[in-house]
Amino acid sequence: MDEDRLVEIAGRLAQVGGILGVCLGGSRARGTHRPDSDFDLGLYYRQPLDTAALRGLAAELTGEVTEVTEPGGWGPWVDGGGWLTVAGHRVDWIYRDLDRVRRIWRECQAGKFEVGVQAGHPLGVYSHSYVGELAVGRILADPGDELRELQAELRHYPEPLREALVGNARWEVPFTLSVARKGASRGDAFYVAGCLFRAVGLLLQAQYADARVWVFNEKGAVQGVDELPTEQKNFAVRAQALFAALGTTSDSLAAVLDDAEEWAAEVVGGFAN
Repeated sequence: MDEDRLVEIAGRLAQVGGILGVCLGGSRARGTHRPDSDFDLGLYYRQPLDTAALRGLAAELTGEVTEVTEPGGWGPWVDGGGWLTVAGHRVDWIYRDLDRVRRIWRECQAGKFEVGVQAGHPLGVYSHSYVGELAVGRILADPGDELRELQAELRHYPEPLREALVGNARWEVPFTLSVARKGASRGDAFYVAGCLFRAVGLLLQAQYADARVWVFNEKGAVQGVDELPTEQKNFAVRAQALFAALGTTSDSLAAVLDDAEEWAAEVVGGFAN
């Protein structure tokens, strides 16, 4: 899909009642996309949102009836939207309540974050991802300049948020790996794998925070750690090796936890104070 067509679609979306602006996000905003990557369009809105008009536009663009949800239709965090195919390209409309983004930004500045349960996000949705999406996104339509004004504020990663995420990893990672020992003694690979996934997820959130880089979700995040401007190297290789070696016996699970604890101590020890 060429740039002119993308901007045209964004402009039409911005004419729908309730939509304040449209921002290209995901891998295409970061420049890490593949040829078959989706076009993720964040639809920043304020209620009331004219979803009937959105459905009409979706039908016109796709040539068929296309489901477009009400706000909250996909759950509490991925707020709703629609999956479209436009001229052979996958175009995702993803709602973002702009007032909620503003509230979360204030919380980030105060060093507060929350993690929400959401389908498709096994680690959970970290609230600051809302802010990060707009911070690094490419604004395609913004009639009132509200997105651009807010984006200018978001360029600077808040130090209190960095301290909160790093501090959380310092205590929760060793705690999580220690409780995994109970599962390992029983050969409970399911429980140990879950604890290990949680521990690695906490470490990667802290790594991005320590580098003052926004991270949106789990997909590709482990591999991305090695590209951060930090001293930590081979994060992805070491993390993946832990999962590959799990096995199902008490001995194999305990050995993986030994390696995980040693590696986690190295990672946590490398964080700035």
